[in-house]
Amino acid sequence: MTINGRTRFIFCMIGMLFILGFLYITVQEVNAREDLDMEKDRIQIYKENPRYWQYKGEPILLIGGTVEDNLFQIQNLREHLELLKSVGGNYVRSTMGWNDEGNIPPFKKVGEKYDLNQWDEDFWNRFRNFIKWTHELDIIVQIEVWATFTYYRESWLANPYNPNNNTNYTEEESGLPTVVNSHPVATKNNFFWSVPKERNQKTVLKYQEKYVDKLLEETLPYGHILYCMDNETAVTVSWGEYWATYIQKKAAEEGRYVETTEMWDPWDLSDEKHKATFDHPETYSFCDISQNNHQKRQRHWDNAQKIRANLNPIRPINNIKIYGADGGRFGSTRDGLERFWRNIFGGFASARFHRPDSGVGLSEIAQAHLKSMRMITDEMDVFTCEPQNQLLSNREDNEAYVIANPGKEYAVYFPKGGSVDLNLNVKDEKDAKTVRLRWININKSEWKLEKKMSFKDSITLTQPTDSHWAVLVQIE
Repeated sequence: MTINGRTRFIFCMIGMLFILGFLYITVQEVNAREDLDMEKDRIQIYKENPRYWQYKGEPILLIGGTVEDNLFQIQNLREHLELLKSVGGNYVRSTMGWNDEGNIPPFKKVGEKYDLNQWDEDFWNRFRNFIKWTHELDIIVQIEVWATFTYYRESWLANPYNPNNNTNYTEEESGLPTVVNSHPVATKNNFFWSVPKERNQKTVLKYQEKYVDKLLEETLPYGHILYCMDNETAVTVSWGEYWATYIQKKAAEEGRYVETTEMWDPWDLSDEKHKATFDHPETYSFCDISQNNHQKRQRHWDNAQKIRANLNPIRPINNIKIYGADGGRFGSTRDGLERFWRNIFGGFASARFHRPDSGVGLSEIAQAHLKSMRMITDEMDVFTCEPQNQLLSNREDNEAYVIANPGKEYAVYFPKGGSVDLNLNVKDEKDAKTVRLRWININKSEWKLEKKMSFKDSITLTQPTDSHWAVLVQIE
């Protein structure tokens, strides 16, 4: 039987459809596998201990320090990130602001005014490189979507959202002021009251959503991003709730899951505003208590531990800003270094030195402390440990702090000299043969004075000098 041209064409078409169908199914399977890998590998709450994070399926302790907060705007960004990585850092902050000299805003300027419907490609290219490079270096980025201080005082005068500076709306149409002379704590800029539960300023909200959509377009394809709604906000809880929910919804539409939080302004963690984060895990999957890092010495530890002990459900508590640097307004360099160690030994998920002059940034002393922290935590399983100051006796306020898995290992930090007794608290002493001690000179990132001793219930630890020291005690 002879197959005519029409029949041959039909068979060819059937064959092509079969091949296209097979390719479509294959592509769908590949996409599904990629989505599963993305979900498995993204930054998320550590399944074995929800006080910490996991990344690429492994628990991760986040520490860092950088020269600036809106890091993507700086020169020599790649070198700065590589320096951070080289000293053990893996955590940076990214306020989405443009306050400093040489910074550019996200919108395109057409003539004398900005068009909020057009993007400035230089801004987004800088940000795109930042996200790409941090991903390559396994550095976790905590973004602050709304950089609060960019919307007040002198910064507001030049801000594209200011009605005087764009072609998209007037002062009357938007309800926004053209001048805001007050500090953000006074919440005088209506920009932060645009959401439906407040003033429902639809003209403004449309452009705010457009900007957040663009931010998510650049970040959702990656799995190393944490989202914080604001920096030191004092506005209504409805604002942060709106944007956290908005970001979660947009991510879900793309088959993604994201982690969100809010950062409140009050230094006192018992302030009512903080409860909006602590009491609402459905909105905020983690907490940030950076403002507690204005507190000093024993009070700094005690205030944070109260929150940690009462947080329900348990979830990561971050410290994206560690204040304190000589010449700054928020304590000395020693204050900042102590706060860093108390946070990690206090069982918190992250600690990052604030930028100069409010913090020590990534200065040489910051590099030494980052390196030393990584040296000691790499030698222990910090994710199975808890702050255990009750194991210390003959201790004065702020003399020493311990994080431990009793019966196995203990790390004790001494801020400035001292001697304490450590109760080893071993239930079955017949299995404990030897106690191994290793001191680390934190300022020099050097292990010193290693020794072993026969086991006994309590040992005395005396700091070698008045500088920063820590000791790792392990039962073998």
